[in-house]
Amino acid sequence: MSRARLGRDLAGPGAAMALVALVLLGRRLAPYDPERPVAEPWAPPSSKAPLGADALGRDVFSRTLSGGAHLLTVSLAAAAVALLCGVALGLAAGWGTAAVSRAVRWGCDLLLAVPALVLALVLAVALPGAMAVVVASVLSGAPLTARVVGARCASVRDSGYVRAAVERGERTPSVLVRELLPAVSGLVAADAGLRLVTALQLATALAVLGLGPQPPAPDWALMLSENLPGAALNPAALLGPAVPLALTAWLPASAARTAGRRLGGAA
Repeated sequence: MSRARLGRDLAGPGAAMALVALVLLGRRLAPYDPERPVAEPWAPPSSKAPLGADALGRDVFSRTLSGGAHLLTVSLAAAAVALLCGVALGLAAGWGTAAVSRAVRWGCDLLLAVPALVLALVLAVALPGAMAVVVASVLSGAPLTARVVGARCASVRDSGYVRAAVERGERTPSVLVRELLPAVSGLVAADAGLRLVTALQLATALAVLGLGPQPPAPDWALMLSENLPGAALNPAALLGPAVPLALTAWLPASAARTAGRRLGGAA
C-alpha cells in the first residue's frame, strides 16, 4: 500500500476519533457556563462570543462545545446494541436450520414494516428519550444488519475452511467466532456507520420534538429548535449546532466505510 493511500485510509478514522474526543471533552473547553447569559439576546458574533448569543443571551459557542456529549453517548450506545443484536441474528440465520432462517427473516420483515421514527415516538411515550432511542435503533437497525450478515454467512458456510473446522470437531460457537465472524467483519464495520447515523437521526428527531434533553441543557438538537426563531438575527446561533451535528453523522460513517473496505480486502 502506498504512503498516500495509507494516509487517506487513516484520515477518516483519525478525524472521527478526534471529533469524538472533542465532543466528549467539549464542556471542559467551553469558555463560559453554557446555561448562563453572557450577552444581549441574539447578540451577533464578537470577540467575546465567536458565535454570538441565543434568545436568552447564552454563549452559543460554549453551548455548542457542550452540546454533543449526551447525543453522541446515546447514539453510540444505541448503534452498538443494534449492531450486536443484528450480528447475532445474522449468524443464527446464516448457520441455523432452514426453519431458524425463515423465522429470523420473518421477524426482520415484520420489524422493518414499521418506520424507525414511528417506533421511537411510540416508545418515547412510555420510556425516557435515551432509552427510546436505543430500543428503536435495535428494532429498526438490527434487522438490516441481520439480513446482510445472514446472507454473507449463508454464502460461506459451505466453504472449505468452514467444512474443515466442522470436521475437526470444533463446536458451533467456535466455528461462528473463529471462522464465520471474520468473514463478515468488513460488512459489520461498514454497517456500524449506518447504525450510528440512524441512531443520531432518531435522537435528534426526539430532541427537536421535545422528547429528549430538556432546557436549559445544552444539546445540539435542542439548540436547533431553540435557535430557529432567531436565525435572521443571528444565523451563527443556528449554524453552531448544525455543523458539528452533520460532521458527527458523516465522519464516523465515512470511517466505518473505510474500515469495512480494509477489512473486506484483508479477509
